[in-house]
Amino acid sequence: MTTRWNVFYRKQMADPKFKELVGREIEALQLGVQIARLRKKGKLSQTKLAALAEMSAPKISDLETSPRNVTIGTLIRVAHALGSRVEINFVPVAAGRSQRRPSRAA
Repeated sequence: MTTRWNVFYRKQMADPKFKELVGREIEALQLGVQIARLRKKGKLSQTKLAALAEMSAPKISDLETSPRNVTIGTLIRVAHALGSRVEINFVPVAAGRSQRRPSRAA
């Protein structure tokens, strides 16, 4: 069944700039989803995880829902509180995707 939303979404995703923006947002959210899954697997509330990581519960919530400009130190604290470790990998981007972000004005 084709809805107006589906038509709108397909039209928006046809725009390369919009598609790249959506891709970046999905990449950013993957970190938060991983933290939330590990927390739930460990049967921890956000408050309990925050206490174990020595940070505030709102910070844990922010990490799970909109992880932006997160320091490696913060990730290490959360990982240790979850009984995990941080591992960073560089993965080649798929063909056809922009490999460079636009530079920011200084």
